[in-house]
Amino acid sequence: MANPRVPYTLSNERARLAAPLVNGKPKPLIVHVVVNVEHWRFEEPMPRKIITPPHGKETEPDVPNFSWADYGMRAGLPRIMSALAARGITASTSFNAGVIDAYPRAAAAMRDAGWEFIGHGMHQKTMNAAAGGAAAERELIEACLDKMAAFTGSRPRGWLSPGLRETYDTPDVLKACGVDYVCDWVIDDLPDWMTTKAGPLIAMPYNLEINDSIIYAVEKHASPEMYQRVVDTVAAFEPELKTQPRVLALGLHPHLIGVPHRIGYLEKMLDLLAGRDDVVFMQGAQIADWFESVCPAT
Repeated sequence: MANPRVPYTLSNERARLAAPLVNGKPKPLIVHVVVNVEHWRFEEPMPRKIITPPHGKETEPDVPNFSWADYGMRAGLPRIMSALAARGITASTSFNAGVIDAYPRAAAAMRDAGWEFIGHGMHQKTMNAAAGGAAAERELIEACLDKMAAFTGSRPRGWLSPGLRETYDTPDVLKACGVDYVCDWVIDDLPDWMTTKAGPLIAMPYNLEINDSIIYAVEKHASPEMYQRVVDTVAAFEPELKTQPRVLALGLHPHLIGVPHRIGYLEKMLDLLAGRDDVVFMQGAQIADWFESVCPAT
């Protein structure tokens, strides 16, 4: 089997799923806004860079690249929160637990706005960076979930690994820790059931193509690119929505989409989607509950 966790199925051959209902009306285009809120530690190499050092010699501290992310937490996040609140949209935040200490006002603002908190590691460092195998990985994941639960009042039900990087054991560990869904496996426009040693786990649709980190930091496109991809994606979904729901995830980062020359395109994306009669904005746990109700694990 090519995929060791999810049996292969052609998307057009999947069993038809009933769309979520809002006031008795089906809403087959499910939009999941995921804002990645991260703690880049000042004393360590930066997870990603916007500017390279003179003569190629890396330095620590890396002030310009740290500042890139820190600007997002100071100025970009308020813009994103304002754009969402103005439209009555509550997001999910893929959240480094270390943000609680590093950026306490940001953490409190998202909690108070009713955002769902999704585990995203302690700091912005891949799961593979830690030594010690599955036991050490479980200790780290439990520490993240416990810290977030103490802060928000509820234990996170979802997980998105930093950089979407997992170990071979990550899905097993997540399920054993009580996590219901993971966003790392971007394999379909609908959720799938994954197999783990501890039982079935939902592979939640996320996005690498409509993700500001890929579009702006990796591919380095101009500011309108993400909006145009949303337009084109919705057009491609149009005929498919007649027979099957679709999940459209928007992967956002405060230091990327939250800068002045891009925030207007986020607002255009939200207005385009909110203006459709077939759209429902849902948080990750709501999508997981809907999926389990229409496609129970076997």
